[in-house]
This record gives sequence, structure tokens and C-alpha cells, in this order.
Amino acid sequence: MTAQIIDGKAIAREVRAEWKLRADRLNAYGAPAGLAVIMVGDNPASRVYVANKLRASQEMGIRSERYLYPADVAESIVIERIQALNADASIHGILVQLPLPPQISVRKVVETISPDKDVDGFHLYNVGALVHGGNLFPPCTPYGVMCLLDRSGIPIVGQNVTVVGASNIVGKPLGLMFLQREATVAICHVKTRDLAQFTIAADILVVAAGQPDLITAPMVRTAAVVIDVGINRLPDGRFRGDVEFDTVRQKASHITPVPGGVGPMTVTMLLCNTIASAERFLQAKAA
Repeated sequence: MTAQIIDGKAIAREVRAEWKLRADRLNAYGAPAGLAVIMVGDNPASRVYVANKLRASQEMGIRSERYLYPADVAESIVIERIQALNADASIHGILVQLPLPPQISVRKVVETISPDKDVDGFHLYNVGALVHGGNLFPPCTPYGVMCLLDRSGIPIVGQNVTVVGASNIVGKPLGLMFLQREATVAICHVKTRDLAQFTIAADILVVAAGQPDLITAPMVRTAAVVIDVGINRLPDGRFRGDVEFDTVRQKASHITPVPGGVGPMTVTMLLCNTIASAERFLQAKAA
């Protein structure tokens, strides 16, 4: 068996094409979607991520604003900017690029963003609302994983799902999303004993641990669907996922590559959340 590759780039293009039509309608109404991106410091990776997000926004017809601050900026300055953007009716999404320098509290920054503009899906309201299934914005990476599965025709209801990695950004919200779709979910973390007993039982295995080649073929059930969220830069500059791709591909039914799998979907879902936010604001204004 050789697994079918789940092409995140191709699926991202499909999703963006559909949502661009919605962005175009907003532009036709004279109410373009607006995204504000805040970056603190000059982290090279963050600089690339922000540039990619701004370029993708422009291609989708989303108006974007960028706010750059030096690494030693006071936390109060960033908080004041977020509060001003919360009050700006032309801005529908606020994104603060992580990581932040140590003098700035990530939690305080995230909680300052209005839940109505939290297009990253990190605010406590949006994360907590996943329990009830009523959040405004699903966190972008988990949202992208679910979209990949749906677009690939992979059933979720009744499936055994194992998520390796229990972060607040990916693992925990993703587990809740699978529960909403009536899957049976196990979430593993660094203290999990005998990881393989959980991974081998999974019909759908999602790995977001940040450890290259953590999952090997003997740990994967035959014909399982394997979603690799990890992206790790090796000393030689190459990127590797958390899954040993070449061997696991010979056992799985579907697998995502790294790069080109989940990564393109994360930015795509950010754009979708921003457009959905603009639509919601326009509907509220018309009511």
C-alpha cells in the first residue's frame, strides 16, 4: 500500500477561490474585509510569516494593515494599539504574530483582542466556546486540518482519532473539534506512557508534537489517515515533519507531506475567518 498524498497546496487554492468570491461581494458593497497584523521585533521567521499573510490577504481582496514595533517596545503600547483596532469599524480581524518578547504577556495580548475580531481563534472565549460548538472563529490550524479531511472525503463520525500534542493552539482545540464531529478522541502529550499503543489504534492520526520523525511505521495502523502538523528545520536547512514520511507512506491510506500539507491551510483559514468576520459585521450593520 502506498498512501494517497493529501495536497494542502491544491486544497488551499480551492478554498481560497471560493472565499475570494465572498470577499469580492464585500468589496462590491463597499465594505471590504480588513485585517490588521501586529509584529513585535525582527524575528526572521515571523517576518516571512507576516509577509506571506499580507500577500495572501491582498490576493484575496482583503485590505490589510501592518504595525511593526521594536523588540523593546512597552507592553502598554501594543495593548493600546489593539484597543484602537478593536474600535476601528474598518478592521474585522486582528492578528498578533507570535512569538512575542518576554516583557509582553501573550495571554494579556490575546485577551485584549475583541473576540469578534480574534481571527486566529486564540481568545479564551473562542477556545472555550469549542466545548459548546458555538465559537466565532475556529483556531486556524485545527480548522485547516478538519478542512483537509472533509475535502479529501475522509469520514470522521465514529472514527478513532489520536492527536499527538496537547498545545492550546493545535492539540486541545483539535481534539474538541473531533469530539463535535462524533469521533472518539485520545490526546497524547509528553507524559503519555507507551505512545505507540494510542497511535496504533487510530483510524485518523494527527501529529503536532514538534519532534522530527517521532512517528514511525510500526506505530501506525494499516490504512490509517496520517496528518502531520509538525514542521521542523534540520541543521542542514531541510524541513521535516513529526512523521517519518517515507516509511509511514507505505502503510497509511492518506498522508500529508511537509511542507505542502497543513501549512498552506493555516493561512487560508485565517483569511476565511477574516472574510466571515467582515460578513458578520455587515449583517449586524444592516440589521
